[in-house]
Amino acid sequence: MSEEIKRYIRVDHAGEYGAERIYAGQLAVLGRGPKGDLLRHMLAQETVHKEAFEALMAERRARPTAMLPFWHVAGFALGAITAAMGEKAAMACTVAVEETIDAHYAAQRDALGVDEAGLAGTIEAFRLEELEHRDIGLENGAEQAPAYKLLSGLIRFGCKAAIRISERL
Repeated sequence: MSEEIKRYIRVDHAGEYGAERIYAGQLAVLGRGPKGDLLRHMLAQETVHKEAFEALMAERRARPTAMLPFWHVAGFALGAITAAMGEKAAMACTVAVEETIDAHYAAQRDALGVDEAGLAGTIEAFRLEELEHRDIGLENGAEQAPAYKLLSGLIRFGCKAAIRISERL
């Protein structure tokens, strides 16, 4: 098995773990409000994704990122802080994260060869669910969040940095 495939699995697991923590943070603040069911739906899908990558890590003998303890705290904090800013800011966070992951997953899918069609199919299925989350965010006022462009730009930058770090550590 190539180190590149192990790196894909490691970083994808880290991303799904982080997404799970973001939604947990948002639920801690907004879980009893009108967006609670939407957040629980997205969290449930992220949990399925994370568990699939955990199984792939075991099957393919890929190690998790050393950054998981940091992503545990950072993901929850990002979710809780954006939720505390309001429902639209929480949705802006969702849009920024999911658009970044869409591009990341598309690049991985396109780079995988025919001998990794199963992994490519898994990544594509998860990518489509991430796009569903982005659409939910847009439908729920993400672009009306205070300082939307700044907020989403900062979150995209952080996501891209987290991807690069998790690929290596």
